[in-house]
Amino acid sequence: MAQWTEIKISIDSKDIDKASDIANMVVPYGIYIEDYSELEEQVMEIAHIDLIDEDLLKKNRNEAFIHIYLEPDVNPAEALAFLSERYNAEGIEHKLDTSATMDEDWRNNWKKFFNPTPVGEKILIRPTWRDDYDPEGRVVLNIDPGLAFGTGNHETTRLCLETIEKYVKSGDTVLDVGCGSGILAIASLLLGAQSAVGVDIDEVAVRTAVENAELNGVSTKFTAIVGDLTDKVEGKYNLVVANIVADAIISLSKGVRQFMNPDSVYIMSGIIDTRGEEVAEAVGRDFNIIARYEDNGWVCLVAKIKE
Repeated sequence: MAQWTEIKISIDSKDIDKASDIANMVVPYGIYIEDYSELEEQVMEIAHIDLIDEDLLKKNRNEAFIHIYLEPDVNPAEALAFLSERYNAEGIEHKLDTSATMDEDWRNNWKKFFNPTPVGEKILIRPTWRDDYDPEGRVVLNIDPGLAFGTGNHETTRLCLETIEKYVKSGDTVLDVGCGSGILAIASLLLGAQSAVGVDIDEVAVRTAVENAELNGVSTKFTAIVGDLTDKVEGKYNLVVANIVADAIISLSKGVRQFMNPDSVYIMSGIIDTRGEEVAEAVGRDFNIIARYEDNGWVCLVAKIKE
């Protein structure tokens, strides 16, 4: 029987929301969280009793754990590197441990919870194994998430897709920094862009993005690059999209204008709302913020180069 890999992430309970959002970027089928910081209150609210198992009462209330499970054919080292990079960028102290666990049909069970999903006004995201859907006139974006972040269910991805709808024009060239599954670049192409380049530091993400481009019939218009931010990028783009963490956006924004035309649009997301103003201020040194969108604690900014 094939073995899955369990990654156990130990963090301070105060960071559980941010840390779990980042963990959800690694797997599309959910995570398991242990957080005992409000044990008594939660038990009373749910069960209306004050009798709690002694072993539970002994749990450290300041420490939380996130468990994620990787399929047998996924390299744990790549997931560990992704998590460590994202947590360091957000200043989240963490410890990562791995162990083997048995395959109990998890490979397919999670798929039943991933349904065709309308996004914005023009897009329907369809998991490749689902044929029971009606596009109702929407552009169908076929997606096989694999390990790479980007299924359209996360607020940051949805914010970006809805914003791309508003700004992408027929014939545009698109740069997607931190492309993950390639969903944003591919959506841009399906909405009329002429070509798109996706770049990600994670080789698994880049492979998944290429496969998803093929699934959607846009592989001839899509180029994928393994690289850190824009270190291997060339050319100019009408639309630049970055769905990455706050610190990476701040770092990227210092030099990204060299890849933009005077009237290009710059879309940024993956920004936790507590850092929205900080990112806007940093980006505002070289750009005019022309729009801001929010969804469930996440922020998306739209900017143009200052004249």
